Amino acid sequence: MLQHGDITALHEPFCNIADFGETEVEGTAVRSERELIDAIAGLARHRPVFFKDTTDHRYTEVLADREFLAGTRHTFLLRRPEEIVSSFYALQPDMELSDVGVEGLHEMYLAVLAAGGEPPVVVDSDDLVERPAATMAAYCEAVGIPFRPETLSWDATARGEWRRTDRWHVAVSNSTGFSKARTAYRHTAENHPELARFAAHHRPFYEFLWDARLRVPQEAPAR
Repeated sequence: MLQHGDITALHEPFCNIADFGETEVEGTAVRSERELIDAIAGLARHRPVFFKDTTDHRYTEVLADREFLAGTRHTFLLRRPEEIVSSFYALQPDMELSDVGVEGLHEMYLAVLAAGGEPPVVVDSDDLVERPAATMAAYCEAVGIPFRPETLSWDATARGEWRRTDRWHVAVSNSTGFSKARTAYRHTAENHPELARFAAHHRPFYEFLWDARLRVPQEAPAR
């Protein structure tokens, strides 16, 4: 989305407020969920806005704002909880059950429906790395934006958007596109009882969302 060109892209703005007390929107500091919701709505009057965020936090103002929930087109990038616990624990060994985030996605999914919004588009991360062109073409069609194949690659670089959380973005900073490469972790749900418990707790929420996932054709349509 940062490569798209016609979209204002914000990186984890709600998470930044939860973790650091503020985030930046078009050069202006924003310090509350309410302010951020209003800032996003203001930007969206002029051009499409895409913001990527995490659900290891629970955003009460977002969940309470039915207009924002219904008026935003939501996308969930879904990973298996067994993968999440390993990668999260490697960077934050004192992680908690809620940090896995899949239950939070499930809560958000139901909140969007309850507010009268369209069902969130659930993108399976396996589809994205195994068939990026077909997945992004299907996704763009689902949310009504142009699919641009050239956005599937980029220059390897660290970005200012994640300067405060760069240790979480080493792999993407070094990437030039989507990759099927898997990281081998020392601690996993298979050999660590606490990680196994975390993954098992989130597994039913994962299965609910996986059943609602975007169905991706085997090949990207010709453009």
